[in-house]
Amino acid sequence: MKRKLLALVFLLITGSGLMAQTAYQWKTASSGGYTYKYVSNDPTKSRFYTLKNGLTVVLSPNTKEPIIEFRLAVRAGSNTDPRNATGLAHYLEHLLFKGTDKFGSMDFAKEKPLLDKIDGLYEQYNKTTDPAKRKEIYAEIDKTSGLASNYSIANEYDKMMKAIGGQSTNAHTWYEETVYNEDFPSNATDKFLALQAERFRNPIFRIFHTELEAVYEEKNRGLDDDNWKISEQMSALLFPTHNYGQQTTIGTVEHLKNPSLLEIRKYYNKYYVPNNMIIAMAGDLNPDEMIKKVDQSFAYMKAKPVELYNPAPEKALTAIQKVDIYGPSAESVNINYRGFAENSKESMLLDLISSILSNGKAGLLDINLNKQQKVLRSNAGYQQMKDYGVFELSAQPKQGQSLEQAQQLLLEQIEILKKGEFDESLIKATVANNKLGLLQAFDKNDFRVESITNEFILNRGTKWDQSLAANDAMAKISKQQVVDFAKRFFIDNYVVAYKHKGEDKSIQKVEKPLITPVNTNASATSDFTKKLLSAPTKPIAPKFLDYKKDLNFGKSGIAEVIAVQNTENSIFRLSYRFDMGAWNYKLQPYAAQYLAFLGTDKYTAEQISKEFYNIACNYSFNVGNEVATINISGLQENFDKAVALVEHIFANCKANEQALSELKSRILKSRENNKLNKGAILGGLMSYAQYGPSNPSNYTLSNEEVKNITSDQLLYILHNINNYKHTITYYGPQTLSAFSAGISKLHPLPKEFTPAAPAKTFTYSPTTGQVYFADYDMVQSEIRWVRNAGAYDPAQAAKITLFNSYFGGGMGSVVFQTIRESKALAYSTFAVFSSPDSKAKEYAMIAYVGSQADKMNDAVKGMNELLNDLPEADKSFEASKDNAMNVIETSRITKDDIIQSYFADKKLGLDHDSRIDEYTGLKPLTFGEIKAFHSKNVAHKPYNYCIVASEKNVKLEDMQKFGTVNKLTLEQIFGY
Repeated sequence: MKRKLLALVFLLITGSGLMAQTAYQWKTASSGGYTYKYVSNDPTKSRFYTLKNGLTVVLSPNTKEPIIEFRLAVRAGSNTDPRNATGLAHYLEHLLFKGTDKFGSMDFAKEKPLLDKIDGLYEQYNKTTDPAKRKEIYAEIDKTSGLASNYSIANEYDKMMKAIGGQSTNAHTWYEETVYNEDFPSNATDKFLALQAERFRNPIFRIFHTELEAVYEEKNRGLDDDNWKISEQMSALLFPTHNYGQQTTIGTVEHLKNPSLLEIRKYYNKYYVPNNMIIAMAGDLNPDEMIKKVDQSFAYMKAKPVELYNPAPEKALTAIQKVDIYGPSAESVNINYRGFAENSKESMLLDLISSILSNGKAGLLDINLNKQQKVLRSNAGYQQMKDYGVFELSAQPKQGQSLEQAQQLLLEQIEILKKGEFDESLIKATVANNKLGLLQAFDKNDFRVESITNEFILNRGTKWDQSLAANDAMAKISKQQVVDFAKRFFIDNYVVAYKHKGEDKSIQKVEKPLITPVNTNASATSDFTKKLLSAPTKPIAPKFLDYKKDLNFGKSGIAEVIAVQNTENSIFRLSYRFDMGAWNYKLQPYAAQYLAFLGTDKYTAEQISKEFYNIACNYSFNVGNEVATINISGLQENFDKAVALVEHIFANCKANEQALSELKSRILKSRENNKLNKGAILGGLMSYAQYGPSNPSNYTLSNEEVKNITSDQLLYILHNINNYKHTITYYGPQTLSAFSAGISKLHPLPKEFTPAAPAKTFTYSPTTGQVYFADYDMVQSEIRWVRNAGAYDPAQAAKITLFNSYFGGGMGSVVFQTIRESKALAYSTFAVFSSPDSKAKEYAMIAYVGSQADKMNDAVKGMNELLNDLPEADKSFEASKDNAMNVIETSRITKDDIIQSYFADKKLGLDHDSRIDEYTGLKPLTFGEIKAFHSKNVAHKPYNYCIVASEKNVKLEDMQKFGTVNKLTLEQIFGY
């Protein structure tokens, strides 16, 4: 399940009306025998069709690469779950991957009676309250499921998608939507549509009890996610009657334990009807041809009357409501106001206000709180749903600051807004920055289909013209209108959540049932699949890069210049790429952080942020371990202004001792928060397992060293950064000669570069079967296997790609099918042979399982069996091989990605596109060669285990079975 941020989509959609009050009007046209509607001046050129059965189809051609993005969405989600069966829509989403009576089964006639029996057993289970009787019924469910699995083919859908070239199989459920997303090569259109049409024709709910366990795991992961708890508890208060607050998408623990397959079927029959669905496609397609194929594929669907969730309006909130939430992660304060319906004037005002308050540069929170370091960080945003929106303010307190104090600072910014103490130019700047965002966003097929799908979910696509024109409307809003609205809206009617660090005593874990592993029949293939995949496909020829032709090489002074001309629009992206980073100078990352708070002799730090926002440009100084970059981007018309301003900042920034003092305090507080982040802890364990006590994760300044940092040290780095060797890269409308001439005037360079200090190097530790453990208060256990696997060899690229695709990457892989589908041991799992990004580094074999703590032993055993014995499934192997080759055949590296590809290959010691060798190497590979690779590099090798879990939930003696247990302190992990 994916929680979709509709506000982001809404914000960028509203950017499309930027071009000087463009007229967006609905028009009607006919072509290829079909009538469609479209909106004039629509940058996506989307055609809106309504088929005879009521199915909405929207097609958006974009032929830059031979790929098509696909979304099938249903206007039904957790809002339409029955009150006594929450989580049902989400269950159904999972089951739409299990196949039909034609695929997913070797013999449906023999499978069906067993599935019918399972349906009946779940009805008994659902209605039985006696614990002993329930256990008895579940044992029968488990037994019958095992018998049924003798006929089922697990993940056959995923195997077909993999075989035809799909790369992004997924789905999500939210309040008022269930969305299925795919992409596929344009030459596989007929196969893809045949599969999708069959998928939704008669879905069969097989392999249910192991999938049910995967949903339990997903629920338990949510119980370990403090942000999820904040959202759920605030929504419950913000929406006391509406299902936004009264029904969670994943459902209650009680309802999850008592599913009804009959109710799920009723839900499917009720809402999965064509007049309540949309198919959106964007990419390499001919609309006239595509609509005919879609119509023919889905004509079998029959329209039915649909009654969607139609709640009574919420009563106005008239008081401040407070909620305290506890958990192991860092503390924060969140303030939520209930917003308005989609496409309303009020929602547009709130969207605009969110940018006035927080836009990353010149908003009130950015300038008054973040820039002045009054809190650790703060943010504002507006999230739009169909019936209401949610306006959110959030902050993390700095060192020594209470949650209430951070809350007060947020509310003070609201008062400033209500008093009108902001520049009206913020409105114009927001419109200009939307233009910049849109020029990039609508070039991407996934953004197009997400926007179109969202439009359908909110209002059946009837207001696409208004969404496109919304930015024009926003540009007309006056400062006074904003102030007047803010005074009416921001009153004492909000919900505030205080997230405290502490034990959550209310957590109710979903207990694991006893599950006997089911058969996956990975080598089996249904007749439907055989027929589908045997159909001929016109091949797509790969397009490789020729760096000598695709890149323009030049000079500016003593610096090399690498450029790619942008022939599509007026966007530029410029970078100064330094061959040094934090491993050369520990202080460099701190200098980059300090820079954000510094002014010059001409500008304050706040004025600098406003200047960039006003010209719709961005700049950043990013410091990695090995490379640092100064990045500048925006519209070419403002190129000189943006570059000159950046040059001025680095040359003339001056000390601000108060800012440095605050920065040190914030760094120390951030470090405390890192120690509360289980993902960061697991990453630190991994680094420790690979390199030992001295490793990249803890190579940093001590807290005492942070306290002793001086402005002089940091300013020296900033003032002299351009004296170090760097490459200038440019993607933009100018030719190489024009760019080189211009940048040489704007970016002065020394006669020779200053040599950088040697980079810190780390020595790989021998993998000896150690267990590295960190205690963390959580329901789940996070387990990773890691083994250093030898020096980089470019000749291994093809084998590694195919091995990863077959073994542990994706839902059709051996690892996923075994760990999740067959044994129901985890919601998330993978295993990959990880390639280094440099010829000087080593490979690593990495595996992962995130499971309930009481499943840890079984999960480790299951993964170890796979690491030691590679199962053979010939059809899965061929699908993996086809997919690996298809990725290369259909990928198109363009724009400044060509520059990034060049640097990546160069770092590996290659002077050409690495995909050329990989593609050539893939063609002749056999399963025997992959089996030999597994035997040589993976099987029966020592592994180090990295485990993050609660000592209350996992046993020391169990971990000792894996190897010698090393319980690491947070200081050992982080280096401070």
